[in-house]
Amino acid sequence: MRSIVTFSLAVFIIFAACKRAENQTADTLKSETKKVEAVQKVSMEQLQKWPADFPVTGDSVAVIAVSIDGQAIGEMVAEFYPDSAKNHVRNFKWIAEHGAYDGIKFHRIIKGFMIQGGDPSGNGTGGPNWRVDAEFNEIPHTKGILSMARSQDPNSAGSQFFVVDGESSFLNGKYTVFGKVFKGLEVLDQIVNVPVGQSRGGENSSPQKNVVMTSVKIVPRSAVK
Repeated sequence: MRSIVTFSLAVFIIFAACKRAENQTADTLKSETKKVEAVQKVSMEQLQKWPADFPVTGDSVAVIAVSIDGQAIGEMVAEFYPDSAKNHVRNFKWIAEHGAYDGIKFHRIIKGFMIQGGDPSGNGTGGPNWRVDAEFNEIPHTKGILSMARSQDPNSAGSQFFVVDGESSFLNGKYTVFGKVFKGLEVLDQIVNVPVGQSRGGENSSPQKNVVMTSVKIVPRSAVK
């Protein structure tokens, strides 16, 4: 009888320990989920500048999912060039990993030149509460290149970036190249064919449909099929 009681007690202890471990795992998962949800809810206006030690190395890529008038059209996948523009890569990844690019439009489209997005105001005037100094480099502005938009001040980059649609050598050495779309150029081709009208400044570049980055995620290159 004593051995039966001892065995039953041991089984109970093991079960209780497993249950505690299971609950702890569940609590951990809930905690991590809450952290992710909190990160994703940060808007561009709320987001603070990246810390100087925010990592930029590693073989990660950006997956930019796009919709036109609410209809998903696919994804553009871009690699980064941290050796040429360390802080611009850090800046883009920081914004993307906090979900602050999600839902933002490509507000400027010029076929044969580029598409521009990343402005929370949606009209080319907005951005975060910090600036990124220029990191001009030797990488040419060819189709698929990711480069950072700025004002007349070379050191005024914020969150707005553009994807080059055609050879644009006149931008070389004047705008910071920090990556390139290597997959999903057909998505770029669809975007540049969206009808445009005059912008507030009179430029024929204002899309007549809502072209939106539904999400911008940073993932390992190995996760891209």
